[in-house]
Amino acid sequence: MLKLIQIEFLKLRRRKFVWIMMLSALIMPFLSFLLFKYAWKTGGDPTQFYKWSAFGFTLWVILPVVLGILSTMLMDNENQYDMLKQLWIVPVSKMNYFFSKFFVVLIYSVCFMIVTAIGSMIFSVFSESITFDWVNFLYLMKKCLESGVITAFVMLPILAIATTQKGYILPVSISLVYAFLGFIIMGINMYIHPLSSMAVIVARNGDIPGLIFAQAINLPMAFLCIFVWDSISVLLANIALGRRK
Repeated sequence: MLKLIQIEFLKLRRRKFVWIMMLSALIMPFLSFLLFKYAWKTGGDPTQFYKWSAFGFTLWVILPVVLGILSTMLMDNENQYDMLKQLWIVPVSKMNYFFSKFFVVLIYSVCFMIVTAIGSMIFSVFSESITFDWVNFLYLMKKCLESGVITAFVMLPILAIATTQKGYILPVSISLVYAFLGFIIMGINMYIHPLSSMAVIVARNGDIPGLIFAQAINLPMAFLCIFVWDSISVLLANIALGRRK
């Protein structure tokens, strides 16, 4: 498994677009900097700033879309050139192959949120209206690490769909629909879409200001929702990879 993960990262080194996508982690920190410096007067509340820079569109739209694109890129080469047939001859376990891709997505997701946290901290200092202290930054870093891990599991269905397709168009399109649908459904029912359930887990302590839930917080239901979707995704991936002979 570790060897497969290492190979995946070696392949990604040649794909500059993967690392360019990491810069999108700075989109919301930068926009938050502009808003808080020139448009809004919040009295220097760092939690409110971090909500916009890290726990808003970054977490529920930008990161899921980026991970969806990454998942598609990870599967594209093998699918496009039918390299899976050669891998099965080696032999390579189909589930080890699939989870090696997932661990790349997981590590990338965590790194993305770390960049977001560092970018948020830097831009909060530049704004001059935000009072910076290490307690708030450690809170931000903890939340970002937690969010990065959970988001990777939430995007497992997209990785599974990518195993069934050749090309980028359909998986990336589904990623966009998946991300925006989760954001919309959050205000209706938080326990039928993994992204909505992720919001429950991340904001379970009520420490993200302005986030209003449509239902009572139920952590077991949120974890169950993600578990069911992921279980179905792993089964789908196993069936799809099994047909590549």
